[in-house]
Amino acid sequence: MATAVKKNSKKATITVAMSNYLEAGSIVAGAGGLTLWMEYLHLDDFKLGLLGALSANGFGSAIGALIGGILVDKYGRKFIYKYDLLVYMLGVLLITFSFNFPMLLIGYVITGIAVGAAIPAAWTYIAEEAPDKERAARIGYGQLAWSVGPAISLLLSVLLAPLGLLGSRIIFAQLFVIALVTWIMQQQINESAIWEEEKQKEKDQIQKGEKIANPIKELFSIKANRQAIVLLIGIYVFWNLVAGVMGYFMPYIYETVGGLTAAHANLLQAFLWILTVASTYFVFIKLGDKVNRKLLYTIGAVLGIIAWLVLSLGSMGMFELFTFVILWGVAAGFGAQAFYGLWSSELFHTKYRAKAQGFLFATARVSVGLISLVVPLMITTLGFKISGLIMIGFLLIAAIVGFIMAPETRGKSLKEIEKERYTA
Repeated sequence: MATAVKKNSKKATITVAMSNYLEAGSIVAGAGGLTLWMEYLHLDDFKLGLLGALSANGFGSAIGALIGGILVDKYGRKFIYKYDLLVYMLGVLLITFSFNFPMLLIGYVITGIAVGAAIPAAWTYIAEEAPDKERAARIGYGQLAWSVGPAISLLLSVLLAPLGLLGSRIIFAQLFVIALVTWIMQQQINESAIWEEEKQKEKDQIQKGEKIANPIKELFSIKANRQAIVLLIGIYVFWNLVAGVMGYFMPYIYETVGGLTAAHANLLQAFLWILTVASTYFVFIKLGDKVNRKLLYTIGAVLGIIAWLVLSLGSMGMFELFTFVILWGVAAGFGAQAFYGLWSSELFHTKYRAKAQGFLFATARVSVGLISLVVPLMITTLGFKISGLIMIGFLLIAAIVGFIMAPETRGKSLKEIEKERYTA
C-alpha cells in the first residue's frame, strides 16, 4: 500500500511539474522568435520591451501569481488545475495565429497570467505531497521540467529556423498540444492532504465559534514570515532580475551584441538549458536532501557571478560565450530558482503558503517586467559591459543574502518546520 501511495505521489508530482515545462517553454519560445516577430511587425525598442514586460516573463505572470496564490489557499491546490491550462491554451493560440502587434501582445498577456497562476500551486502541491526526506528531490523535478521546456523550445527554434516566423508559430502550437494533454492528466490528481487537514481545522474552529485570524495580515505581521520574505526576495528577486533578462533577451543579446545568427544563438542557449537539466538532476535532485543546502546554494551563486564576469568583461568571442554558457548552465540547476521553490514551500504556514508564493513570485516578475522595459535601450545606450556589471551587482546581493540567511531544513516534515518557526 505504501509503495502504491509513493508511486501515485511521484506521478502527481510529474503531472504538476509539467505546468513548469509549459510555463518556461512559453517564455523561451517567445525569446527564440523575438527577432522574427520584430522584423515581421516592425517592432521598435519600446514595443519589444513591452512584450517582455507584459508576458509570462513579467507583469502578466505577476498578476496571475497574486490571483493564483489567493485561489489556491482558499479552494485547494487542485482547484487551479481545472482552469489554468485552458487559459494558457487560449493565450498560445492567439500568439500562434497573430498577424498584428495588439493580437500578439494580448496573447502574451493571457499566457503570462496563466503561467503566474499555476506557479504557487505547483511548488506548494509538490512540497506538500513529497516524502519528508525527498522534498528537495521532488521540488527538483519541478525545476527539471522548468529547464526541459526551454531546451526543447530552443532546439525546435533551430530545427525550424529555415521556416522563419512559421517555425515560431509551430513552436507555440506544440505548446498548445502538450498543454491539452497535461490538462487532461491534471484532472486525475488528488487534492493535497495537508491542505485538506488545514481546512478541516478551520471549519472546526468556526463551528466552535473561535475567531479565524486574517491570513494576509499574519503573513506580514509574524516575525518568522517577515524573515522568510526577506530571504526569498533577497535570493529570488535579485537573481531573477538577471535570469528573467536572460530567459527573454539572451538570444537577442547573442545576435545584436555577439553577432551570432538566430540559429546559432538559439542553439547556444539550448546547450545552456541542457546543462541546467543535467545539473538539476545530478546536483539538486541527488544531493539536495543529503548535502548542506547553504553550501550548495553558495557554490551555485558564485558560479553564476563568475559566468557574468567572463561575459561582461570579455570580448564576447566564442571562448567567452561557451565559458559563460557552461558556468551559468551548471549553476542554474541548483541556483536561486530551485532553492526558492524549496524554501518558499517550507518556510510558510499551510494556510498562507500559496499566498506567500504568489506575492513573492509577483514581486519577482514585476521587477523583471520593469527591467524588461529598458533592457534593449540599456544595452543600446550604456553598452553591454556596463549592463553586465549591473547584472553582477544583482547576483552579488542574491549570493550574500542566501549565504547569511539560508535555513537548514533537511529531513524535517513541514509540520516540524512549522512548529519550530511559529513557536520559537
